[in-house]
Amino acid sequence: MQTSPDRHEYPAHWEADVVLRDGGTARIRPITVDDADRLVSFYEQVSDESKYYRFFAPYPRLSAKDVHRFTHHDFVDRVGLAATVGGEFIATVRYDRIGADGTPASAPADEAEVAFLVQDAHQGRGVASALLEHIGAVARERGIRRFAAEVLPANNKMIKVFTDAGYTQKRSFEDGVVRLEFDLEPTDRSLAVQYAREHRAEARSVQRLLAPGSVAVIGAGRTPGGVGRSLLGNIRDAGYTGRLYAVNKALPDGQKELDGVPAHRSVRDIDGPVDLAVVAVPAEHITEVVTECGEHGVQGLVVVSAGYAESGPEGRERQRALVRHARTYGMRIIGPNAFGIINTSPLVRLNASLAPEVPRPGRIGLFAQSGAIGIALLSRLHRRGGGVTGVTGVSTFVSSGNRADVSGNDVLQYWYEDPDTDVVLMYLESIGNPRKFTRLARRTAAAKPLVVVQGARHGAAPQGHAVRATRLPHATVSALLRQAGVIRVDTITELVDAGLLLARQPLPAGPRVAILGNSESLGLLTYDACLAEGLRPHPPQDLTTAASAADFHTALSRALADDRCDAVVVTAIPAVGEGPVGDAALAQALRSASAAAPSKPVLVVHVELGGLAEALSAAASTAPQAPSDNPQQNTPSPTLEAEQLPAAEAAAGSSAEAPEGAHLIPAYPAAERAVRALGQAVAYAQWRRDAAEPGKVPDYEDIDEKGAAALIDGLLARGQGLTLGTDETCDLLGHYGVQVHRALPAPTPDAAAQAARDLGYPVALKATAPHLRHRADLGGVRLDLADEEQLRRSYAELTELFGAPEELRPVVQRMAPRGVDVVVRAVIDPAAGAVLSFGLAGAASQLLGDTAHRLIPVTDREATSLVRSIRTAPLLFGWRGSAPADTRALEELLLRVSRLVDDHPEVVAVTLEPVVVASHGLSVLGASVRLAHPPARDDLGPRTLPAY
Repeated sequence: MQTSPDRHEYPAHWEADVVLRDGGTARIRPITVDDADRLVSFYEQVSDESKYYRFFAPYPRLSAKDVHRFTHHDFVDRVGLAATVGGEFIATVRYDRIGADGTPASAPADEAEVAFLVQDAHQGRGVASALLEHIGAVARERGIRRFAAEVLPANNKMIKVFTDAGYTQKRSFEDGVVRLEFDLEPTDRSLAVQYAREHRAEARSVQRLLAPGSVAVIGAGRTPGGVGRSLLGNIRDAGYTGRLYAVNKALPDGQKELDGVPAHRSVRDIDGPVDLAVVAVPAEHITEVVTECGEHGVQGLVVVSAGYAESGPEGRERQRALVRHARTYGMRIIGPNAFGIINTSPLVRLNASLAPEVPRPGRIGLFAQSGAIGIALLSRLHRRGGGVTGVTGVSTFVSSGNRADVSGNDVLQYWYEDPDTDVVLMYLESIGNPRKFTRLARRTAAAKPLVVVQGARHGAAPQGHAVRATRLPHATVSALLRQAGVIRVDTITELVDAGLLLARQPLPAGPRVAILGNSESLGLLTYDACLAEGLRPHPPQDLTTAASAADFHTALSRALADDRCDAVVVTAIPAVGEGPVGDAALAQALRSASAAAPSKPVLVVHVELGGLAEALSAAASTAPQAPSDNPQQNTPSPTLEAEQLPAAEAAAGSSAEAPEGAHLIPAYPAAERAVRALGQAVAYAQWRRDAAEPGKVPDYEDIDEKGAAALIDGLLARGQGLTLGTDETCDLLGHYGVQVHRALPAPTPDAAAQAARDLGYPVALKATAPHLRHRADLGGVRLDLADEEQLRRSYAELTELFGAPEELRPVVQRMAPRGVDVVVRAVIDPAAGAVLSFGLAGAASQLLGDTAHRLIPVTDREATSLVRSIRTAPLLFGWRGSAPADTRALEELLLRVSRLVDDHPEVVAVTLEPVVVASHGLSVLGASVRLAHPPARDDLGPRTLPAY
């Protein structure tokens, strides 16, 4: 480590783990004087051609002077970074600050020359691109704004690294060399390139874990039973298509098999590559296992062993050491304390989990942070998924346990482009990076439904989860998830209900619902449930209890053909005496009618009608059918299936006889559950339509961004953080076109009278003491004071009721036009980012939590929806004959506040309260602003994995 006095302190915060293009990981860190031997060894493994491209001449070996120059840096004007795997260099990058004449310089020179060298064996993995992101971030931190690079024309790979980065560039050619110059300020294109690379790398890293070509179970016990032996059996019994090995260091000499699987005492003894290691050894032995796996070239680990962060501080440190050790070798980890992973693809058939049965193959991706919840979800989908075609089964399943490394964000990256996954269901107990999750969720939801249930909503995250603190309440987080297109549900039952509907049926075109069935009462319950969910139901059509299957077919066909209908809910009660035969006929009638109009969703609500649910699913068994030479033995028994599948958990599946591509009809045991799932599908479909035509952030001509920046810089020069005074607040908001009605202090009656004369009557007299501020209901406000007599009388009343002026802190303010009082707030949350909030002013709204939220920057469409999304919004639109408020002016105010916070991250909190929205225009009567130096934006910096 460099410690000499002429050098800056070693910048440990530059160290980072990154995911490369092929899904492996590497460590990026500053190069120090201790790296001389590593640098020489690295250089010896680089081809002569790569050396020529780096130095523009044959350069077979580094001299002692070269080694000294490339390992001695001041970390300001000369910086070198290395990408390492297994502690050894695989690539290096360095910059040297230069002046206008191209010679070495110091600050304030803001340009630097940059050069790379990547080992040939690691070229094509995206190492240089990752290093460019990190060296660029380092340079910006040190005051460098521009890079220059000279590259030989034949070095196409390196030219592509620079040109593909997305920065603003200049390119020239002279003296046989291509000279590239580019600014380091992030641009929309450079961020898009960075996000795209992040997506491909993280998706690939998960794909390597879920579709390995070979698996070793480490810790498979010598005797039956135990976690390791169970995992081995589950992988073998699922028919895994790759190579499977058992590993146990306690195996006796000469034992070559375990349960028919090749067995070894160490991963090192396996002849051939191992892509995935499933680890079930005690935590105290994990270090040796990780070392053996890393040295053998294992690509990833699934650690089911417990005894880590969930067990307390000692376990948390053990977990950090595990992650650091695995990343040293470029391996990613699922777990520890994980339930496992499943991939039902016929090309893989991997059940590296503790689930004894593999779920049906299907199109649902399932993620659970909790093993217990993972078991429950797999069980429910197994019982309710029905259908020999497996359309509503599971594509892949990941239970992340403590999610020390691979998280829901990584798996979302994979599912977004996975052609075998149409619907994503996630059970989350914590969101480690909400800002990134909402970004990924928005992109995923635009392509396929994403349904999330969040546990630990009203308390701390589970002990094993390392997450950043957030000041936002759960309701706010939920609102932000919905804004990103996430279908947010409250229970795992709702998670499965919504998932099955979205996997089986098309999205509804609108909220209009037709209801038909053979029970008037069940139809009315369904009608009421639709109204409660904000849907627009038609009056229920009662077919009477005498309705036949043909009657259902006719009624459903007519409803689906009606242009005024977007979805149909069919209600059914048992027909007396018909039994399975009648159920099968009814199911066939419903499937037939639905198939004729495949663009509209159909749901079935049944009451104690297990036979119908079985018939809708073609009576498919809940377990895989064993092959038989007798076709009759392969025909499922409706009677048997009705016993196996409780009516309360029954749901539709697919029919082996249904036309290819036919939609499956989900069945629900209660009207409320069916309609709730339909309501969620309607809202999601509307979000998809809105997302297809995104709004824009308006560019107001009167905004003075530079003036605001200068004011903020001057104010922050006073200290680390401060709440602005009244004049400073008004000045800053004024730069963004937000005019605040000035309130003049009135410490005495005479001062109040003078203030009123300065402002002009009529005026308002307000007490601004903390316990009275914005509490008109307590009587601390007097309005419409037309003259000095009324003002002095009101002043006396307030002081008599609430105490001396020193306690009241009274102010005088010019009266604003009457209207609806609202509150506008913006805050920077350390985890979620900048959030804009809106609601009506007053205790009632606060008590009910009637506040809406949007992530900043807010578009014009989002501002419009924000105003209309609170429950008390009708008060703004002429409720009970009142004059409608000027919502256009309100939306513009929201957009201006959003712009202020987005343009200046130093503005960490803004409150406008109250804002009176009149019939024409609005008045901001109170405002406060807090400034602070902005926290680091990890989404604007280089790609990194969470630090350990």
